[in-house]
Amino acid sequence: MRGSDFAELRAFAAIVEYGSFARAAAQLGMSASALSQTQRNLEARLGVRLLNRTTRSVALTQAGEQLLARLRPAMAEIESAVTQTAALRLQPAGTLRLNASSLAAIHYLAPLLAPFNAHYPDIIVDLSVEDRLVDIVAAGFDAGVRLHERLPKDMVAVALGDKQRMCVVASPTYLARFGTPQTPDALRQHRCLNTRWPTNGNLYRWEFERDGEVSEIAVEGPLIVDDPQVLIRAATDGLGIAYLFESQASEALRAGRLLSLLTAWTPPFPGFYLYYPANQQMPRPLRAFIDFARQQSVKVVGG
Repeated sequence: MRGSDFAELRAFAAIVEYGSFARAAAQLGMSASALSQTQRNLEARLGVRLLNRTTRSVALTQAGEQLLARLRPAMAEIESAVTQTAALRLQPAGTLRLNASSLAAIHYLAPLLAPFNAHYPDIIVDLSVEDRLVDIVAAGFDAGVRLHERLPKDMVAVALGDKQRMCVVASPTYLARFGTPQTPDALRQHRCLNTRWPTNGNLYRWEFERDGEVSEIAVEGPLIVDDPQVLIRAATDGLGIAYLFESQASEALRAGRLLSLLTAWTPPFPGFYLYYPANQQMPRPLRAFIDFARQQSVKVVGG
């Protein structure tokens, strides 16, 4: 079948569907006179009249009824095939803008990037890594990744990975020289390595919990730093005691360069979550990313 043949049959079906040359022509994006000529060409090629036309109506002839009865299921099948094929070109595309803390980006987002790209090669992930808390809506991000306790209100949150745990660590050299603290309060008598909140610059108070009792300890020592790698190096060199995520210190702990202290006071807590506004239309790249995360056995919280 030539392309013009199919166009003529489609035009014929549209005339019958809309019951008017004018309405059918509008739907097909052509003039009524052009549509009328197309219909005449079809009838001339078939050698039979398909429509009886008056100034007020369009009616099928017997030949037209027979043709339409065979044509409708065939046209429906063709339309379905075209739609399904076009859907392959309508895979989510565009840019997904994410904002995440450095730890979240390294441990939770980075492992997802390559397999996600394999599934959605037309999506570009624009990942901004910063530890200060950002208003993702005002900054133009589609979603953010932060600790559960720091999530803004009225956000939908998707848990990424397992629970987190903080740890108090020191090198064997430091402990041999200054002794091992047995309680959180004993840290006040030790050389502790401080960190600053990236958002407001305040010193971080070390948090502890045991038997439902929560406490915060303000420590002092020879170093204040906002980079975890510097903190780990200073602790392994014996400068003092550090407080950081267990995942950050895991390599040094396995190698014995650092030892974990006060473990009874540092229970696990809810970890990192991908979050996004609940009251805005979700971009298709974000929808694809969330669906992909769900397929990776990620628990969904809040929606």
